[in-house]
Amino acid sequence: MVYAVLIFIAAAVGIDQVLKLIVVNTLEIGQSVPLIEGVFHFTYIRNFGAAFSILQNRQIFLIVITGAVMAAAAVILFRNIKGMSRLSSFSLAAVIAGGIGNIIDRIRLGYVVDFLDFKLIDFPVFNFADCCVVVGAFALVAAVFISEKKDREKN
Repeated sequence: MVYAVLIFIAAAVGIDQVLKLIVVNTLEIGQSVPLIEGVFHFTYIRNFGAAFSILQNRQIFLIVITGAVMAAAAVILFRNIKGMSRLSSFSLAAVIAGGIGNIIDRIRLGYVVDFLDFKLIDFPVFNFADCCVVVGAFALVAAVFISEKKDREKN
């Protein structure tokens, strides 16, 4: 399972970085290309902050915090992987992959490349790495509830 999780992390980081490279090389900053007009666009922006653009221009702080959280998550994952469910393992791996994808941008560029833009709900522009973090976090919460339910059923 360790190899599968490592491959998953590498693949998710790779997808994130390739998508960002495509956006940077095909769109101008601020340019928006509709995939579904008025609903979903690719919009290239540079995010100098964290989620919802908080902590603007605090790159060192964001790199240190993200690095520490990703390192702690990796230690937890790989020390406990044999006792974890697949859902828990891959959920935590998704969070790690998303953090790595965004920290690469922060270190390499000084900002995060965001490009996924849901116009229908006027949501902030985000990226694939952000999706990994959010989906992974929700799945991890679900895994905890499932595990607790199984434990209650055993007792």
